[in-house]
Amino acid sequence: MTGWFSFRDGEATAGDVLALRRVEDVLREERLAYDIVWSPGFRPGDLDLERVRPRAYSHLVFVCGPLHGEQIVALHRRFRHCVRIAVGVSVIDGDDPAVTGFHRVLARDAPGAEPVEDLAARAPSMAVTPVVGVLLTLGQGEYGELRRHGEVAAAVTRWLAGKDCARLELETRLDAHDWHLSATPAQLQSVLARLDLVVTDRLHGLVLGLRAGVPVLAVDPVAGGAKVSAQARACGWPALVPAEHLHEGQLERWWGWCRSAAGRAAALRVRADFAAGAAPDSADELVPALDLGRPEAAGHTA
Repeated sequence: MTGWFSFRDGEATAGDVLALRRVEDVLREERLAYDIVWSPGFRPGDLDLERVRPRAYSHLVFVCGPLHGEQIVALHRRFRHCVRIAVGVSVIDGDDPAVTGFHRVLARDAPGAEPVEDLAARAPSMAVTPVVGVLLTLGQGEYGELRRHGEVAAAVTRWLAGKDCARLELETRLDAHDWHLSATPAQLQSVLARLDLVVTDRLHGLVLGLRAGVPVLAVDPVAGGAKVSAQARACGWPALVPAEHLHEGQLERWWGWCRSAAGRAAALRVRADFAAGAAPDSADELVPALDLGRPEAAGHTA
């Protein structure tokens, strides 16, 4: 079985792979043996087009995507002795050699034909994975030589890439004109509230995640600790990794705790404390600081 996910310079989309799973289901039900050819860029080490032996197969099945281009024509030439079938594909031009090279085209849409459901719609159900918001910064030059932001971001993202989770890159910066960013705090908060976990090296990534009642795995990117560590202490939040102790063992430890019932309950307690104003913040001292009656405040205005 092949598809756009088989070509070195192709791509594997979630829809392509789900369509493949649907076809696998059908073949397994009939106890038909098959191999899948993957792009080495997506699945290094698996069977790829350079190593596959066409003469070992009786059929070639091409799954999903549009039928066009030289790469598909090349498949026809290389597997010319095979029965070639395309399934769940889009036909743009019925006279395209990429189309006419197939013995049978089971299209999802084609000119003059009634469309059918995409194969991904009936793909096997899958286990739900945690949705993780990732808020990292490479800035904060004010910390000078104490900055470990680059090393922290590289280590955290490398580790996250190996986790079975849905990663969502987020940004606390607001912008009313860039659709990639939230325009208001409420928009960002709405996203955070739907997450299972936040991973961040930002102070407001920590605070806003907890404000939403979501467990936060925080990393302080400043050697010796700075505002992220201070804020975790102020909030009573334990899931903090200092830059000097950043390694996968620590990340895994706090990941497990954040994903546990205890971690979720702790986040909800912090959210409740925020809402109740259980701990003081610096705004509580603002009005006394504005007291112009004090001699030392004379001549100053807010």
